[in-house]
Amino acid sequence: MRQASILYFCVGILAFLSDTWVQAEDPYRYYTWTVTYGTRTVLDIPQTVILINGQFPGPNIECVTNDNIIVNVINKLNEPFLITWNGIKQRRTTWQDGVLGTNCPIPPGSNWTYKFQAKDQIGTYNYFPTTAMHRAAGGFGGFNIASRSVISIPYPTPLAEFTLLISDWYKAGHQALKQNLDQGKALPVPNALLINGLSKGASFTGEKGETYKFRISNVGISTSINFRIQGHTLTLVEVEGSHTMQEVYDSLDVHVGQSVTVLVKLNSAVKDYYIVASSRFTKPILTTTALLRYAGSNTPPSLPLPIGPTYHVHWSMKQARTIRLNLTANAARPNPQGSFHYGTIKVVKTFVFANTAEKINGKLRYAVNGISYVDPSTPLKLADWYNIPGVFSLNSMKTTPVNTPAVLGTSVVGNELHDFVEIIFQNNENTIQSWHLSGTSFYVVGYGDNVWNPSMRKRYNLLDAVSRHTVQVYPTAWTAIYVSLDNKGMWNLRSAIWPRRYLGQQLYVRVWNNERSLFTETDPPPNTLFCGLAKRP
Repeated sequence: MRQASILYFCVGILAFLSDTWVQAEDPYRYYTWTVTYGTRTVLDIPQTVILINGQFPGPNIECVTNDNIIVNVINKLNEPFLITWNGIKQRRTTWQDGVLGTNCPIPPGSNWTYKFQAKDQIGTYNYFPTTAMHRAAGGFGGFNIASRSVISIPYPTPLAEFTLLISDWYKAGHQALKQNLDQGKALPVPNALLINGLSKGASFTGEKGETYKFRISNVGISTSINFRIQGHTLTLVEVEGSHTMQEVYDSLDVHVGQSVTVLVKLNSAVKDYYIVASSRFTKPILTTTALLRYAGSNTPPSLPLPIGPTYHVHWSMKQARTIRLNLTANAARPNPQGSFHYGTIKVVKTFVFANTAEKINGKLRYAVNGISYVDPSTPLKLADWYNIPGVFSLNSMKTTPVNTPAVLGTSVVGNELHDFVEIIFQNNENTIQSWHLSGTSFYVVGYGDNVWNPSMRKRYNLLDAVSRHTVQVYPTAWTAIYVSLDNKGMWNLRSAIWPRRYLGQQLYVRVWNNERSLFTETDPPPNTLFCGLAKRP
């Protein structure tokens, strides 16, 4: 009798779980995107831009934590094309990352369908092209992940939200920019800044007394920006998937590839106000504006524009240190963000990556620890999965800076799944850097001037450092991050400053174990594209 009772109990539990799994399947969102060239008047002149479904910028993706995203990309350009989902972790699905280290590009006149999940993520992100210099022509858009209804957010629900894509822009087209880089020439300062693809005229309307969420991404190719709204303050609530301490700012620096979310309460007089984005660390300073309009306003905005920082490096570094994790808030899961005690975990490996600008074969190249990255014709992930020799050599680059002239190469550093590592970005140049790591997020534990050394660890924030996917490194300075490599795959560690990435400032991080399991990594999808030495099995 006892055995029968146990059996009935187990059967009942299985039936309950089965019913729960059937009912709890996460929603699917389907998109079909046609990528074309088109003409838009951007800086008072007609320019060729990249459109998605006729839109510049492209359409935003609006989804909820754990939604499945299916995007059929139809490439009607005259050259290969890929899109990456900047900050989407691609858990178990490195095949969907949309970079040349993981994917063959979509040929002209063809299509390819991305299939991935916004697994355990919330927040403000974006997408953009990764092939050639397409990013400089458009093809970018917002990617916003709302919290599930059962997960509380640490602030009152705003009345509405706005997505702002801020970018630098050149009058020269992406082909001309690419030609300059191919000839070994550095790009000049951009001609202008845009907000949602406009150099002027963008506007956002709200009701007096209400609070609005502004999702802000820097989708430019090279320029840090400062964001501010005339007569209003910005309450920071989220950075790239992490709820933050709700500090209040008059303006915020947003570096290339980064995203932030702020709350703005419309508590001023009923009129129009300038939204301002200006460049940081450039000569000349570039400025663009949009409008925040109060409903019912008949009063245009008034000058002067609110003043923002320009060349002030330490102002920016000081602000960066105030951006801290909200330890008690939930993110995508119900457990508090502070329940992962990153500061108590043993570091198993330290990398120190130094960026340099050098001449190789008489042409400008950018390098990391003496290697200027060149994409092989075969994606690294395909070569790794199918054991194709001759594509890359694991751990062929030094893990600390070198004093030898840079050479061309294909840099891949190896790590075991679940390694907890420390990465130091050392910037000995007099220009700001911005670094992105695909497949995960990391804790920004420290910023400092000059050259990093082990004694700097005493200054690390080991309690409430913000977790994000892209971090700035100030001129002649360093930035330190901790990262848990808990997502198996081949992940791009790159300069988010696109001319630098295009000319070699990138590498790949291989996260691996010798077990093939669908719990840690999916098999190549049935629609995998093959190229180079990789042939369909």
